[in-house]
Amino acid sequence: MQSCKVAVFPLPRGMKLSLEDGELLPDPELYRRLIGRLLYLNLTRPDLSYSVQHLSQFVSSPKVPHLQAALHIVRYLKGTTNAQLFYPSQTDLTLVAYCDADWGSCHFSCRSLTGHCCLLGCSLVSWKTKKQKTVSKSSAESEYRAMSYTASEVVWLHGLLRDFTMSVPMPIQLCCDNKAALHIAANPVFHERTKHINIDCHYVREKIQEGFLYTSHVRSSAQLADLFTKALGESQHHFLSSKLGLLLPRNSNLRGGCEKEDESSVGVDQN
Repeated sequence: MQSCKVAVFPLPRGMKLSLEDGELLPDPELYRRLIGRLLYLNLTRPDLSYSVQHLSQFVSSPKVPHLQAALHIVRYLKGTTNAQLFYPSQTDLTLVAYCDADWGSCHFSCRSLTGHCCLLGCSLVSWKTKKQKTVSKSSAESEYRAMSYTASEVVWLHGLLRDFTMSVPMPIQLCCDNKAALHIAANPVFHERTKHINIDCHYVREKIQEGFLYTSHVRSSAQLADLFTKALGESQHHFLSSKLGLLLPRNSNLRGGCEKEDESSVGVDQN
């Protein structure tokens, strides 16, 4: 891999692998060791979160296309060896969370994917890509489950910061790009269409009524959690990475780089 051509994003845009495609690897341990190393890198590289989660599903029976995709990530890493998360010395302590879901994205289980990230001021402090435990009947349902999971993470982070004697302004902002899910959160009345997710509904609504959270709508183009739910194109991948404080080097071997975006493209509208 020393002389390989670098890649400009972890996985090709829209790439979805399956259990059936390709031939079994003669040495599956090679794939498993590689995924283990990528999982370790994911601790400080949020741009790898979706890709590593997607490939880690195949460690029990890896096939040739899975290894090829993993090596694509290695090619991306070769061009971004100097990437680093930026944590400014002067920042406020406002906690903001973003959540997103990719409805039915898993080809072999039809379960949705949750992605979330939390920022303290402009510093990224938490992120994750996680497959939901149950199948969602609609995109609104999958987004609402993502909201519930992210709300739990925010509660934990708030408690951790309180243990550090850090005062976080309240309420905490939770950003979502699905208006239907936001309407479910804002409506105190349960309906037949939402009774099967009533535990998630109760939890998010309870936190809103307590004054712990408030929800905001964010445009899809400015949804920072989008980086954790799907493989994006080059410009959007670099744009969202930069907004999360991940400094990707403008390597001469990389095509293009980050497109300059207007600050107005990252706005939220409070419900």
